[in-house]
Amino acid sequence: MNDWDDLKVFVAAARAGSQTGAARRLGIDAATVGRRIARLESALRSTLFIRSAQGLELTASGARLFQIGLDAEAAMTAAAQIGETDVIGGTVRISASEGFGAAVLAPALPAFHRQRPNLRIELAAHAGFLSPTRREVDMAVTLDTPTDARLSAEPLTDYQLALYAAPDYLARAGAPQAVADLGRFDLVGYIDDLIYAAALKYLEELDPALRPTLSSSSIQAQQQIIAAGGGIGVLPCFMAQGLTRVLPDKVLLTRRFWISTHKELSNTARLKTLRDWMKALVIERRGLLAPF
Repeated sequence: MNDWDDLKVFVAAARAGSQTGAARRLGIDAATVGRRIARLESALRSTLFIRSAQGLELTASGARLFQIGLDAEAAMTAAAQIGETDVIGGTVRISASEGFGAAVLAPALPAFHRQRPNLRIELAAHAGFLSPTRREVDMAVTLDTPTDARLSAEPLTDYQLALYAAPDYLARAGAPQAVADLGRFDLVGYIDDLIYAAALKYLEELDPALRPTLSSSSIQAQQQIIAAGGGIGVLPCFMAQGLTRVLPDKVLLTRRFWISTHKELSNTARLKTLRDWMKALVIERRGLLAPF
């Protein structure tokens, strides 16, 4: 193999899981992506992907090359940033949970941009997380503790969750007096087989027998269902404006957000600046994140 561009195309295809997705990321057409991958496979005398209607799946050889490609990409990025360690500019892509990203980070980003106009922020806020290890993002805010040795990780902040319902729902259905009563009410929660982190199994923590009447993979959708009178559900306190807390003396959960970056990029000025800003932000928003 003597064409690094082919390796770059391969890495993009492995990330996207399809030739079309890789083409969009790279700004080329899907046929070119296919030709580059075929050329790489021919040069290496190895099949790198299993191709199906669902897209591209890495073979064992492909998985090994993908890791090599990620390491090469990191080295090229680090080389490009030599001499730029103190330059606060460029683009940083952040992956954050849907609720935290939308309710806490997004409203604060305009003020941050005014302070750092040369720093462009891309916020991926949705159910599930993208990975700094796979170079899908530069920084991730996750619920689970990052364990990959290639990541530099630290706690960002604790936050609280509680049971909430709309006032009109409680007026209509009454209010539970104990956790054991919850099974008699409409409950709102996650779709069980779409839960992407064990820390999200709130109802199961309260009572393994509890099942939601209305469910969604989106915490923002759950918040809207609860606000519309759909039932009682666990929400982060920072998403519960306008709702009534249920069983306030009996239910209060605590979770932790972690912040991680790839070790080879963690000391760049742009990531250090963003990390410091995020730490200051959660201290400033402490009353919203953990009000009880």
